[in-house]
Amino acid sequence: MADIAALIPALECEATIQAVVAATRRHVPRVLVVDDGSSDRTADAAKAAGADVLRLPANRGKGAALRAGLRALREHGVTHVVTLDGDGQHLGDDIPALLRASAAEPGAIVLGARQHPPGSLAPIREFGNRFANRWVEIACGAVFEDTQSGFRVYPIAATLALGCRADRFAFETEVLIRAVRAGLAIRSVPVRVYNPPSDERISHFRGVADTTRIVFTVVGLILRIW
Repeated sequence: MADIAALIPALECEATIQAVVAATRRHVPRVLVVDDGSSDRTADAAKAAGADVLRLPANRGKGAALRAGLRALREHGVTHVVTLDGDGQHLGDDIPALLRASAAEPGAIVLGARQHPPGSLAPIREFGNRFANRWVEIACGAVFEDTQSGFRVYPIAATLALGCRADRFAFETEVLIRAVRAGLAIRSVPVRVYNPPSDERISHFRGVADTTRIVFTVVGLILRIW
C-alpha cells in the first residue's frame, strides 16, 4: 500500500469530509484532500480526520484540483491513486474492489460504475449522465456505463502524461477520451452510491454551464482542436 494513496477534491465539504476521510482511511491510510478554495472549514475538518491537505488559494474547479493532487502525490512516490468525491456519495467499503481491479491491471484506469437504485436520480441528472456517456462513445468509440463517476483509480504517471486541460467537471470526460486514444485500458467495476435527499445534497455541478463545458471539450477532442 506504500505506493497507493487516496485523493479527494473538496469544495465547501465541511459537513461531510470527516466521514469521507475516515471511511477512506480504513482501506487506504494515506489520504490527500485538495481544498479547492473553500470558504468553510473543509481543510480543518479533513486534517482532524487524519488527511493531508493541499489548499488552493482560489476555486479552480474539480479538474484543476485533481491535477494538483496527482502532481503532489507523484512527487512523494505514489504511483496509483483512488479518487473519491468529498460529498459522501461514494462508499469507502467499495474501495477494495477498485484496488483489486487496479492490482490485476496496473496500467489501467479503473472506473467505479455507480449502480443507482431505480428512481433515485432526478430525471435531469439521469439524462445528463446518459448524454455524457453518448458523447464519450462518439468521441472515442468506446462505451462506458458511467463516464461521470469520480470514483476511480488512476495510474498517476500515465494519467498526467495524457495532458488533460479541462479545469472543471469536464476533466473526467476528457481523461477517458484521451486515455482510450492513447491505448490505456479502462476497466469498470460496479459500485454502490449514496444519494442523499435533495435538501441535503452537496453539488457544485451547474447543469447548463458544466454540461456546456463538457460538450465543448468533447467536440474539441472530436475535431482534434483541443
